[in-house]
Amino acid sequence: MANNKLLTAEEILQMSDDDYMDERQLAFFRNLLVQMENELRQNADQTTVNLRETTVAPDPTDRATIEEEHALELRTRDRERKLLKKVEAAIRRIDEGEYGYCEETGDPIGVARLMARPTATLSLEAQQRRELKQKMYGD
Repeated sequence: MANNKLLTAEEILQMSDDDYMDERQLAFFRNLLVQMENELRQNADQTTVNLRETTVAPDPTDRATIEEEHALELRTRDRERKLLKKVEAAIRRIDEGEYGYCEETGDPIGVARLMARPTATLSLEAQQRRELKQKMYGD
């Protein structure tokens, strides 16, 4: 490939099915995932700084507000920590040549779905089956 420029999301979506998960698409998704990973790590670092900079408020109401803000920030970071693990796993799947294919069926997940959820491991149909099963059986 003579041109190493990353494709845009629009260009990726317009590509033929024959180009699915070729080196250009993999480069696009790797870049997207690395950006997500960097952002999640920066957020975690900022949370650490925020929690260290806390001032002690003598007023119980102010103290309760600060504690609630910290609890909310920690819940958000916990969700982001779980997402970070998924992002790292997706990057590994790119390295292993498995990215973009359903882990249950082996079928392509689809570019549009991966644009919406770059960490997806299941095709839309497999995900819907799994959710239905969970709803029916409380899995």
